[in-house]
Amino acid sequence: MAMNTPDVRSATQRSTEAAQQRESYPSTDSGTTSPQINGAAGTLVNGPAAAAILAAGIGCFLVGLFALAGDASPAISHMFTFYKPTGALSGVTTTAIVIWLLTWYGLSRRWGDRTVQLGRIILASFVLLALAVLLTFPPFMDLLQGK
Repeated sequence: MAMNTPDVRSATQRSTEAAQQRESYPSTDSGTTSPQINGAAGTLVNGPAAAAILAAGIGCFLVGLFALAGDASPAISHMFTFYKPTGALSGVTTTAIVIWLLTWYGLSRRWGDRTVQLGRIILASFVLLALAVLLTFPPFMDLLQGK
């Protein structure tokens, strides 16, 4: 009669062995993706996430900048008028969205397999977001236009 012997390995040892076994066998599940690991140091690739964060900051800033430009200049306002009932706002938002998507695509292609300094990207994005809020705040807009 065989007796069951208790597994005396620690949880860390068991999880390390399980991870090694998973790495040695090719994945058969094609529907899931695992995080990309960059180099021997084992750092995660954060380029695509950084691209999305920075592109969002740029897109927000462009909404504020285009809104200010459309409000300040009748020629630019006319250029941004895609749909007459909404005026320049239709072109301001549409143009900013198109540039945001193109920026996101370009940055994600450029940083797709890289690890970037995420702290600097987040700081730049928050600065752009703060500027966007200021540029869309009517009293600040009027101050910039000298009204």
